[in-house]
Amino acid sequence: MARIRKWRQRFGINAPRVAVRSHIPWYWRWVGVAVLLGVSAASAAWIYDAGRRFAGFDRGEALHELGVLKGSLEEAQAELARLRAMANAAESRVAIERTAQQNLAQQIRGLEQENARLREELATFESMLSAEARNIQSVSVYRFNVEPDILPGEYRYRLLLLTPTTRKEREFRGRMELVVNLTEGEHSAMMSFPEEGDAGAAAFKLGFKYFQRVEGIFRVSPKAKVESVQVRIYEAGGSQPRTTHSVTVG
Repeated sequence: MARIRKWRQRFGINAPRVAVRSHIPWYWRWVGVAVLLGVSAASAAWIYDAGRRFAGFDRGEALHELGVLKGSLEEAQAELARLRAMANAAESRVAIERTAQQNLAQQIRGLEQENARLREELATFESMLSAEARNIQSVSVYRFNVEPDILPGEYRYRLLLLTPTTRKEREFRGRMELVVNLTEGEHSAMMSFPEEGDAGAAAFKLGFKYFQRVEGIFRVSPKAKVESVQVRIYEAGGSQPRTTHSVTVG
């Protein structure tokens, strides 16, 4: 009876269940998983793209529009570069024309000054022909003028030196000296030009037969005020001036 009971327990209704499974290698399982994932991703992409097309968005059309916009942008940038080049060229032409106008204005001012100087000298020469001028026995100073120049402390002087028209001697040779009276604050001072050791002393040397126009610049302290200037003309070898002439500086 015991054997029959054991047999029933093993092979009867109450016997334990047995599962039969087929053996699949692990790499085939991974291949299957990968295929399943790929199919899922492709399906998701198709569904996503179909949803966008259904909503009114087409990727191909968007890419085409993007290409058109990029082309338009490149054309606009090229046009902008061309217009900038034209603007730079126009600015260069304007700058050149402005410089030419400035140079022309300077030339006109120079010609006007030269014209005024020639008129002044003509008037002086006409006065030389008068009876009073013919009686001149020594060198004389005409048209002596001193005025402030561009920079502070700089003064420009101009004068015309004449000898008698009846003079048959050799040309006049000598030197010129400027004596400047100035004030600085409450102090008065006197300066002579050229100063001792001045490199520009050669500009004060004279050598002419009938006339000589002299023009130059002297410099004082920018804080000083020039009151008057006296020009002294010395003949070569002489210690006393042959003639002097003074002007007041306004």
